Amino acid sequence: MHTIDAGHAPEEPRKRGKIPMKDTPADKAVADAAYAVTGDELRQFMERYEQLNAEKQDVAERQKELMAEAKGRGYDTKVMKMVVALRKRKADDIAEEQAVLDLYLQCLGMAG
Repeated sequence: MHTIDAGHAPEEPRKRGKIPMKDTPADKAVADAAYAVTGDELRQFMERYEQLNAEKQDVAERQKELMAEAKGRGYDTKVMKMVVALRKRKADDIAEEQAVLDLYLQCLGMAG
């Protein structure tokens, strides 16, 4: 049974094996410095990401202008984009896909 002394506030029970630590001004300074470094570093990452995003938008706009110019000269830009996609792939993958496509077209009576 616990009794409470009217003149004193009850003590908080201590966690087993842990001694409560006091935050000294030096501890607070170290913690503040760590948060400041983390905040500065995070801000740098965010700014770099935003810069890359702006550059990506600029590149997309230039690609759009290039395709508009090609279209104006009579090129089929849809086919050009398909060729760009094909150039990124391996020849074996393209050949395999083409063989399957030819087989499907033949099965559907669409082969030429």
